[in-house]
Amino acid sequence: MAEVMSTSRAINAAMRVAMAEDPRVFLAGEDIGVYGGAFGVTDGLLGEFGAERVRDTPISEDIIVGMAVGAAITGMRPVIEMQFSDFVVNAMDPLVNQAAKLHFMYGGNVTVPMVLRLPGGGGTGAAEQHSQSLEAWFAHVPGLKVVAPSTPQDAHDLLLASINDPDPVVLVEHKLLYKAEGPVEVRGSLAEVDAAFAGTVPRRTGGDLTIVSYSRGCAVALDAAEALAADGVEATVLDLRSLRPLDLGPVIASVTATGRLLVTHEAPGPVGVGAEVVAGVVGSEAFDHLLVPPVRVTGRDNPMPYAPGLERATIPQVEDVVAAARRLMAEDD
Repeated sequence: MAEVMSTSRAINAAMRVAMAEDPRVFLAGEDIGVYGGAFGVTDGLLGEFGAERVRDTPISEDIIVGMAVGAAITGMRPVIEMQFSDFVVNAMDPLVNQAAKLHFMYGGNVTVPMVLRLPGGGGTGAAEQHSQSLEAWFAHVPGLKVVAPSTPQDAHDLLLASINDPDPVVLVEHKLLYKAEGPVEVRGSLAEVDAAFAGTVPRRTGGDLTIVSYSRGCAVALDAAEALAADGVEATVLDLRSLRPLDLGPVIASVTATGRLLVTHEAPGPVGVGAEVVAGVVGSEAFDHLLVPPVRVTGRDNPMPYAPGLERATIPQVEDVVAAARRLMAEDD
């Protein structure tokens, strides 16, 4: 039976399910044990599972991820938390050059079943080095899977699926979603969640416009769709959920029906996920159904400012999406 819980609690519950079922699953990261994690996501797990399986690590991201790669290829299933996603920059070698490639370098005889949890995104006033959205980096790397849930249930399920997967998975968790609440059915075991990542799903349906997003961008898109509905414009809102692999089938089908595409995400636009979505649509059968060119509403192409007003101006807001959607609707009138 589903109960209402926050995203942080839903992730915590998923880790508890996995650790109770599979002794190979362990957690590691900075301050995840006694302190319960920078955002409280691992709270209580040290007391339940002990210091061998909930490991507070030194402040060395390179060592943390390198240890996880070694543990994974020898049969363990590590779940690693970066205190802030930005800190993974210090661990790009073990993640990109080792975790993503060892399966291929050893002719398929080695798997790297590890999960890297990245609390990312802005909106917390944490400035440039603690507010980035780096998901496009990892989605660009062959051998990595990248998921970005927007709801507590998906955060719960995608973490379990990631733990179950034989490949390394980067799980992008927007910090502002940790307190967001929603119904969650806590799974009884890892087997209840298909290891194959769920694809793109509709969060709202409408016939005039297709809005595509992921993570916290979905909440912005849904609020924008409600504002547009007050003007008589009905939008479909699609949640990608997985950024690699990227499921464009529902996007292509929706754009074929609506003739209009708007993609929005918090990360900067250049070489972003939105560009890949647009490229996939214009290279498909949906191209002939487009009434106007697709539009991207993304984060500004600058480091995240500290000042609240500048931070807000850098991150796409509901009014930005609404204004872009209205322009799309007006272009073919």
